[in-house]
Amino acid sequence: MSRAVALLSGGLDSSTVLAMALEASDSVTALSFIYGQRHGRELESARALASHYGVEHVVTHLDLGIFDSSLTRWDQDIPKGRSTEEMADEIPSTYVPARNLIMLSVAAGLCESIGADRIYIGANSVDYSGYPDCRPDFFRAFEEVLRQGTKAGVSGRPISIATPIIAMSKAEIVRQALRLQVPLHLTWSCYAGGEKACGLCDSCQLRLKGFQEAGAEDPVPYEVRP
Repeated sequence: MSRAVALLSGGLDSSTVLAMALEASDSVTALSFIYGQRHGRELESARALASHYGVEHVVTHLDLGIFDSSLTRWDQDIPKGRSTEEMADEIPSTYVPARNLIMLSVAAGLCESIGADRIYIGANSVDYSGYPDCRPDFFRAFEEVLRQGTKAGVSGRPISIATPIIAMSKAEIVRQALRLQVPLHLTWSCYAGGEKACGLCDSCQLRLKGFQEAGAEDPVPYEVRP
């Protein structure tokens, strides 16, 4: 029996990867974090998605508010209106230091605790905001850490990290989500929170670009649709 842990933020990417994990695994546990983010809107979506799929959903706390990021600090502005070229050229203030490093570590601990052998994460290195912890080299290096630093790894049963959308464009991710009938109206990608997605932050722009290029309509309401 194959068992996996899927990191679920509530966004387009992680919800699509959850559906892919369910397609490939006998059992999937979704893992979400309250980490000090400025709003809880994405967590509402994560809970709704886990309920939709009927999967076990673990929600745990991390205090990443001590780190310097506009996703966790109200005294910093979230970048808006940037071009895709600007997004790719620099690491933005929405980068949360070591976030994937920490979350993958927790996911690995959960894997060992429940007998899962794979972590699914919705990382993407094509249409993304320049985060260094969304690159293939990072995940391969972290798999080696897990081989060396976990009971599962030293016992010859290493935990692997699955990044099935890492080389996809946002349009390809949207098409994959439509194929898998992901309830996209339940997802949330906006960094700003609110009742409607802002439409201007990096995450909103990349999402809208993906839907446009896929020839599909994004069912999530927006304040602005550039």
